[in-house]
Amino acid sequence: MEIVHDTAALQARADEARADGKRIALVPTMGALHAGHLALVEAGRALAERVCVSIFVNPTQFNAAADLAAYPRTWEADLAACREAGVDWVFAPEPEGLYPEGFQTWVDVSELSEPLCGATRPGHFRGVATVVSKLLLAAKPHVALFGEKDFQQLAVIRRMSRDLGFGVEIVGVPTVREADGLALSSRNVHLAGEARSQATALVRALDAAEAAVLAGEVRPEALEEIAREEIGKAPLAEIDYAELREPENLRRLRAPLDGLSLLALAVFFPRASGAGETVRLIDNRVLPKPLPQEERT
Repeated sequence: MEIVHDTAALQARADEARADGKRIALVPTMGALHAGHLALVEAGRALAERVCVSIFVNPTQFNAAADLAAYPRTWEADLAACREAGVDWVFAPEPEGLYPEGFQTWVDVSELSEPLCGATRPGHFRGVATVVSKLLLAAKPHVALFGEKDFQQLAVIRRMSRDLGFGVEIVGVPTVREADGLALSSRNVHLAGEARSQATALVRALDAAEAAVLAGEVRPEALEEIAREEIGKAPLAEIDYAELREPENLRRLRAPLDGLSLLALAVFFPRASGAGETVRLIDNRVLPKPLPQEERT
Protein backbone atom coordinates (compact mmCIF):
# COMPACT_ATOMS: atom_id res chain seq x y z
CA MET A 1 0.00 0.00 0.00
CA GLU A 2 1.29 3.44 -0.94
CA ILE A 3 0.46 6.72 0.80
CA VAL A 4 0.22 9.65 -1.63
CA HIS A 5 -0.07 13.28 -0.50
CA ASP A 6 0.19 15.15 -3.80
CA THR A 7 -2.52 15.39 -6.46
CA ALA A 8 -0.09 15.28 -9.38
CA ALA A 9 1.58 12.19 -7.93
CA LEU A 10 -1.76 10.39 -7.63
CA GLN A 11 -2.71 11.38 -11.17
CA ALA A 12 0.56 9.91 -12.42
CA ARG A 13 -0.18 6.61 -10.71
CA ALA A 14 -3.70 6.61 -12.11
CA ASP A 15 -2.39 7.30 -15.62
CA GLU A 16 0.03 4.39 -15.30
CA ALA A 17 -2.70 2.02 -14.09
CA ARG A 18 -5.02 3.06 -16.89
CA ALA A 19 -2.24 2.58 -19.46
CA ASP A 20 -1.86 -0.97 -18.14
CA GLY A 21 -5.57 -1.58 -18.63
CA LYS A 22 -6.36 -1.55 -14.90
CA ARG A 23 -9.66 -0.24 -13.57
CA ILE A 24 -9.53 2.15 -10.62
CA ALA A 25 -12.02 2.45 -7.77
CA LEU A 26 -12.13 5.47 -5.47
CA VAL A 27 -13.53 5.43 -1.92
CA PRO A 28 -13.67 9.02 -0.60
CA THR A 29 -13.61 9.24 3.21
CA MET A 30 -12.84 11.68 5.99
CA GLY A 31 -11.09 8.97 7.98
CA ALA A 32 -12.27 7.49 11.29
CA LEU A 33 -12.84 4.36 9.24
CA HIS A 34 -15.34 1.74 10.34
CA ALA A 35 -16.94 -1.36 8.85
CA GLY A 36 -19.14 0.79 6.62
CA HIS A 37 -16.11 2.30 4.91
CA LEU A 38 -14.52 -1.12 4.58
CA ALA A 39 -17.67 -2.38 2.86
CA LEU A 40 -17.06 0.34 0.26
CA VAL A 41 -13.47 -0.88 -0.16
CA GLU A 42 -14.68 -4.47 -0.56
CA ALA A 43 -17.17 -3.37 -3.20
CA GLY A 44 -14.41 -1.44 -4.94
CA ARG A 45 -12.13 -4.45 -5.02
CA ALA A 46 -14.87 -6.41 -6.77
CA LEU A 47 -15.15 -3.73 -9.47
CA ALA A 48 -11.54 -2.69 -10.08
CA GLU A 49 -7.92 -3.84 -9.91
CA ARG A 50 -6.73 -0.72 -8.08
CA VAL A 51 -8.48 0.78 -5.05
CA CYS A 52 -7.74 4.28 -3.79
CA VAL A 53 -9.05 5.47 -0.42
CA SER A 54 -8.88 9.19 0.21
CA ILE A 55 -8.57 10.34 3.81
CA PHE A 56 -9.24 14.04 4.07
CA VAL A 57 -11.27 15.93 6.66
CA ASN A 58 -12.80 18.45 4.29
CA PRO A 59 -13.06 21.85 5.97
CA THR A 60 -15.45 23.32 3.40
CA GLN A 61 -18.36 21.04 4.29
CA PHE A 62 -18.48 21.99 7.98
CA ASN A 63 -20.77 24.78 9.11
CA ALA A 64 -19.03 25.31 12.45
CA ALA A 65 -15.34 25.42 13.31
CA ALA A 66 -16.04 23.47 16.51
CA ASP A 67 -17.52 20.56 14.51
CA LEU A 68 -14.46 20.50 12.25
CA ALA A 69 -12.12 20.48 15.25
CA ALA A 70 -14.12 17.73 16.98
CA TYR A 71 -14.22 15.40 13.99
CA PRO A 72 -12.38 12.19 15.00
CA ARG A 73 -8.95 11.66 13.47
CA THR A 74 -7.57 8.12 13.74
CA TRP A 75 -4.74 8.14 11.21
CA GLU A 76 -2.76 5.09 12.33
CA ALA A 77 -5.85 2.93 12.79
CA ASP A 78 -7.14 4.06 9.40
CA LEU A 79 -3.90 3.07 7.68
CA ALA A 80 -3.93 -0.31 9.39
CA ALA A 81 -7.52 -0.90 8.26
CA CYS A 82 -6.64 0.07 4.69
CA ARG A 83 -3.67 -2.31 4.62
CA GLU A 84 -5.80 -5.13 5.96
CA ALA A 85 -8.47 -4.44 3.33
CA GLY A 86 -6.01 -4.53 0.45
CA VAL A 87 -6.10 -0.84 -0.50
CA ASP A 88 -3.52 0.10 -3.13
CA TRP A 89 -3.28 3.87 -2.59
CA VAL A 90 -4.23 6.09 0.33
CA PHE A 91 -4.60 9.67 -0.84
CA ALA A 92 -4.06 12.04 2.09
CA PRO A 93 -3.68 15.61 0.79
CA GLU A 94 -3.06 18.65 2.93
CA PRO A 95 -5.84 21.28 2.94
CA GLU A 96 -3.66 23.75 1.05
CA GLY A 97 -3.09 21.06 -1.60
CA LEU A 98 -6.80 20.96 -2.46
CA TYR A 99 -7.60 24.55 -1.57
CA PRO A 100 -4.62 26.70 -2.55
CA GLU A 101 -4.38 30.32 -1.51
CA GLY A 102 -6.97 32.39 -3.34
CA PHE A 103 -9.21 29.39 -4.08
CA GLN A 104 -12.56 30.57 -5.46
CA THR A 105 -13.99 27.82 -7.68
CA TRP A 106 -16.95 25.87 -6.32
CA VAL A 107 -19.30 23.14 -7.52
CA ASP A 108 -22.90 23.72 -6.52
CA VAL A 109 -25.62 21.16 -7.29
CA SER A 110 -28.43 23.56 -6.58
CA GLU A 111 -31.82 21.83 -6.38
CA LEU A 112 -30.75 18.56 -4.78
CA SER A 113 -28.72 20.41 -2.13
CA GLU A 114 -31.61 22.49 -0.81
CA PRO A 115 -33.89 20.14 1.21
CA LEU A 116 -33.23 17.78 4.13
CA CYS A 117 -29.67 18.27 5.42
CA GLY A 118 -29.16 21.20 3.07
CA ALA A 119 -31.95 23.18 4.73
CA THR A 120 -30.09 23.45 8.03
CA ARG A 121 -26.51 23.13 6.79
CA PRO A 122 -26.06 25.92 4.24
CA GLY A 123 -23.04 25.39 2.01
CA HIS A 124 -22.50 21.81 3.18
CA PHE A 125 -23.20 20.15 -0.14
CA ARG A 126 -21.29 22.82 -2.04
CA GLY A 127 -18.27 21.73 0.00
CA VAL A 128 -19.02 18.05 -0.61
CA ALA A 129 -19.50 18.45 -4.36
CA THR A 130 -16.38 20.57 -4.69
CA VAL A 131 -14.08 18.22 -2.79
CA VAL A 132 -15.46 15.11 -4.51
CA SER A 133 -14.93 16.70 -7.91
CA LYS A 134 -11.30 17.39 -6.96
CA LEU A 135 -10.87 13.81 -5.71
CA LEU A 136 -12.29 12.43 -8.96
CA LEU A 137 -9.86 14.56 -10.93
CA ALA A 138 -6.97 13.42 -8.74
CA ALA A 139 -7.66 9.66 -8.70
CA LYS A 140 -9.12 9.40 -12.23
CA PRO A 141 -11.28 6.43 -11.21
CA HIS A 142 -13.58 4.36 -13.35
CA VAL A 143 -15.92 3.92 -10.36
CA ALA A 144 -16.43 5.76 -7.06
CA LEU A 145 -18.27 4.26 -4.11
CA PHE A 146 -20.44 5.97 -1.50
CA GLY A 147 -22.63 4.70 1.33
CA GLU A 148 -26.40 4.81 0.92
CA LYS A 149 -26.76 6.04 4.51
CA ASP A 150 -25.86 9.49 3.16
CA PHE A 151 -28.59 9.25 0.52
CA GLN A 152 -28.75 12.95 -0.26
CA GLN A 153 -24.98 13.12 -0.65
CA LEU A 154 -25.12 10.17 -3.04
CA ALA A 155 -27.86 11.87 -5.07
CA VAL A 156 -25.88 15.12 -5.23
CA ILE A 157 -22.72 13.37 -6.39
CA ARG A 158 -24.55 11.33 -9.02
CA ARG A 159 -26.13 14.49 -10.41
CA MET A 160 -22.80 16.32 -10.38
CA SER A 161 -21.02 13.49 -12.17
CA ARG A 162 -23.72 13.35 -14.87
CA ASP A 163 -23.96 17.11 -15.29
CA LEU A 164 -20.21 17.68 -15.56
CA GLY A 165 -19.49 14.57 -17.62
CA PHE A 166 -16.91 12.98 -15.32
CA GLY A 167 -17.48 9.60 -16.95
CA VAL A 168 -17.26 7.92 -13.53
CA GLU A 169 -19.73 5.28 -12.39
CA ILE A 170 -21.11 6.37 -9.00
CA VAL A 171 -22.05 3.29 -6.97
CA GLY A 172 -24.13 3.31 -3.80
CA VAL A 173 -23.37 0.62 -1.22
CA PRO A 174 -26.04 -0.49 1.31
CA THR A 175 -25.82 0.88 4.84
CA VAL A 176 -23.84 -1.21 7.30
CA ARG A 177 -25.41 -1.42 10.75
CA GLU A 178 -24.57 -2.31 14.31
CA ALA A 179 -26.07 -5.50 15.73
CA ASP A 180 -28.99 -3.48 17.14
CA GLY A 181 -29.68 -1.78 13.80
CA LEU A 182 -28.03 1.60 14.35
CA ALA A 183 -26.38 2.77 11.13
CA LEU A 184 -22.60 2.87 11.42
CA SER A 185 -21.24 6.41 11.56
CA SER A 186 -18.11 8.12 12.82
CA ARG A 187 -20.50 10.22 14.93
CA ASN A 188 -21.60 7.20 16.96
CA VAL A 189 -18.47 7.45 19.13
CA HIS A 190 -19.96 10.62 20.62
CA LEU A 191 -22.97 8.71 21.97
CA ALA A 192 -22.95 7.05 25.37
CA GLY A 193 -25.27 5.40 27.84
CA GLU A 194 -28.97 6.05 27.37
CA ALA A 195 -28.44 8.22 24.29
CA ARG A 196 -26.72 5.34 22.51
CA SER A 197 -29.52 2.97 23.49
CA GLN A 198 -32.24 5.35 22.34
CA ALA A 199 -30.51 6.06 19.02
CA THR A 200 -32.02 2.84 17.65
CA ALA A 201 -35.26 4.82 17.41
CA LEU A 202 -34.21 5.78 13.88
CA VAL A 203 -34.15 2.24 12.54
CA ARG A 204 -37.35 1.41 14.45
CA ALA A 205 -39.02 4.36 12.74
CA LEU A 206 -37.91 3.09 9.33
CA ASP A 207 -39.17 -0.40 10.18
CA ALA A 208 -42.53 0.95 11.33
CA ALA A 209 -43.02 3.02 8.19
CA GLU A 210 -42.11 0.11 5.93
CA ALA A 211 -44.53 -2.17 7.77
CA ALA A 212 -47.26 0.44 7.35
CA VAL A 213 -46.67 0.63 3.59
CA LEU A 214 -46.85 -3.15 3.32
CA ALA A 215 -50.10 -3.04 5.30
CA GLY A 216 -51.61 -0.59 2.82
CA GLU A 217 -50.78 2.90 4.10
CA VAL A 218 -50.10 5.20 1.13
CA ARG A 219 -50.54 8.66 2.64
CA PRO A 220 -47.16 10.44 2.96
CA GLU A 221 -48.28 12.54 5.93
CA ALA A 222 -49.45 9.42 7.78
CA LEU A 223 -46.15 7.62 7.16
CA GLU A 224 -44.17 10.65 8.35
CA GLU A 225 -46.30 10.75 11.50
CA ILE A 226 -45.68 7.04 12.12
CA ALA A 227 -41.94 7.68 11.94
CA ARG A 228 -42.18 10.71 14.22
CA GLU A 229 -44.24 8.81 16.78
CA GLU A 230 -41.68 6.01 16.89
CA ILE A 231 -38.80 8.44 17.34
CA GLY A 232 -40.84 10.26 19.98
CA LYS A 233 -40.70 7.14 22.15
CA ALA A 234 -37.03 8.02 22.76
CA PRO A 235 -37.16 10.86 25.32
CA LEU A 236 -33.68 12.13 24.44
CA ALA A 237 -34.38 12.38 20.71
CA GLU A 238 -34.98 15.73 19.02
CA ILE A 239 -36.18 15.43 15.42
CA ASP A 240 -34.56 17.62 12.79
CA TYR A 241 -36.62 16.12 9.98
CA ALA A 242 -38.62 13.01 9.11
CA GLU A 243 -39.78 13.43 5.53
CA LEU A 244 -40.96 11.36 2.61
CA ARG A 245 -39.23 12.27 -0.64
CA GLU A 246 -39.00 11.08 -4.22
CA PRO A 247 -35.79 8.98 -4.41
CA GLU A 248 -34.55 10.44 -7.70
CA ASN A 249 -35.03 14.18 -7.23
CA LEU A 250 -35.69 14.47 -3.46
CA ARG A 251 -38.89 16.44 -4.01
CA ARG A 252 -41.39 16.27 -1.17
CA LEU A 253 -44.07 13.62 -1.63
CA ARG A 254 -47.62 14.88 -1.12
CA ALA A 255 -49.77 12.57 -3.23
CA PRO A 256 -50.61 8.99 -2.21
CA LEU A 257 -47.76 6.60 -2.93
CA ASP A 258 -47.80 4.66 -6.19
CA GLY A 259 -44.11 3.74 -6.39
CA LEU A 260 -40.89 3.75 -4.40
CA SER A 261 -40.41 6.50 -1.83
CA LEU A 262 -37.54 7.67 0.36
CA LEU A 263 -38.07 8.15 4.09
CA ALA A 264 -35.22 10.35 5.32
CA LEU A 265 -34.51 11.01 9.00
CA ALA A 266 -32.23 13.32 10.97
CA VAL A 267 -32.33 13.28 14.77
CA PHE A 268 -30.31 14.95 17.51
CA PHE A 269 -29.16 13.16 20.67
CA PRO A 270 -27.12 14.47 23.60
CA ARG A 271 -23.37 14.21 23.12
CA ALA A 272 -21.47 12.14 25.68
CA SER A 273 -19.29 15.14 26.56
CA GLY A 274 -22.35 16.97 27.89
CA ALA A 275 -22.38 20.76 28.08
CA GLY A 276 -25.57 20.85 26.04
CA GLU A 277 -23.87 19.59 22.89
CA THR A 278 -25.65 17.20 20.54
CA VAL A 279 -24.92 14.50 17.98
CA ARG A 280 -26.88 14.59 14.74
CA LEU A 281 -27.66 11.15 13.30
CA ILE A 282 -29.14 10.48 9.88
CA ASP A 283 -30.71 7.39 8.38
CA ASN A 284 -33.03 6.57 5.52
CA ARG A 285 -34.79 3.81 3.66
CA VAL A 286 -36.30 3.49 0.23
CA LEU A 287 -39.77 2.21 1.06
CA PRO A 288 -41.30 -0.39 -1.23
CA LYS A 289 -44.00 0.23 -3.79
CA PRO A 290 -47.42 -0.30 -2.19
CA LEU A 291 -48.76 -3.78 -2.72
CA PRO A 292 -52.06 -4.61 -4.39
CA GLN A 293 -54.90 -5.04 -1.88
CA GLU A 294 -54.84 -8.86 -2.07
CA GLU A 295 -51.13 -9.01 -1.21
CA ARG A 296 -51.11 -6.65 1.76
CA THR A 297 -50.05 -7.95 5.16
